Amino acid sequence: MEIKTIGVIGAGQMGGGIAQVAAASGFQVIMSDIAQGLLDKGVAFIGKNLDRLVQKERMTEAEKKEVLARIKGTLLLKEMAAADFAVEAATENEQLKLSIFAELDKICRPGVILASNTSSIPITRIASATKRPELVIGMHFMNPVPVMRLVEIIKGLATSEGTFEVTKDLAIRMGKTPVEANDFPGFISNRVLMPMINEAIFALLEGVGTAEAIDQVIKLGLNHPMGPLELADLIGLDTCLAIMKTLYEGFGDPKYFPCPLLTKYVEAGYLGKKTGRGFYSYGQRATSGEKQ
Repeated sequence: MEIKTIGVIGAGQMGGGIAQVAAASGFQVIMSDIAQGLLDKGVAFIGKNLDRLVQKERMTEAEKKEVLARIKGTLLLKEMAAADFAVEAATENEQLKLSIFAELDKICRPGVILASNTSSIPITRIASATKRPELVIGMHFMNPVPVMRLVEIIKGLATSEGTFEVTKDLAIRMGKTPVEANDFPGFISNRVLMPMINEAIFALLEGVGTAEAIDQVIKLGLNHPMGPLELADLIGLDTCLAIMKTLYEGFGDPKYFPCPLLTKYVEAGYLGKKTGRGFYSYGQRATSGEKQ
């Protein structure tokens, strides 16, 4: 099946980024969400990203308009019937994703591949919600999607080799570098990254250093572009907690137990950059886990 139209379920930071990259690569895009406000925010997010490219003279105004014209927003999941390939980029909530895949299985045409941008949930489990497990695959983009080149591609137990090859080729057509990962909780990227972030939060909780000190040591000492606490704020602390829970439940190993401070921040609504407050308060830097 020739892929001309890509469906993206979710218009948030990840879904909007995937839609932007797909449209900029010449594909028609159907982007859905559950509320008009979320959909409008997603389209505005894409527009701002493209405006920056125009300002940097990496894209013309005419090219920007062409990219936006390829993106159709909708509140109706049933419009994914027109998609030749679908990518789910909803919140990192297992039950929500299972529900979406069960619906997509009914809506999308036979032969259409259903991909998930999940950060950590096993693909085999997601595929079990469908009657086409051989056509279900993980396509984990990195944040921010328009900038980061990596896409982790994860085969579930029943995923066919053909599905893998089509998805790999699609990632390349979108200007990304595909890397295969096996179907374990967290895959490669988050199995390595999230325990580091979690340990940085423990260090903050225990007073080993301030948020700034912890991030500066990692940036200057290990040459990372961002410190772990800054990165957690960018990813979203709710997403970090969801991934840590998946790792902890999936492996049953106490080394993956989420730091209580991470749980406390999420319960308080301090989710990071998207809410204006996390380990940093964006305008006033945090100096410790309890003093903000």
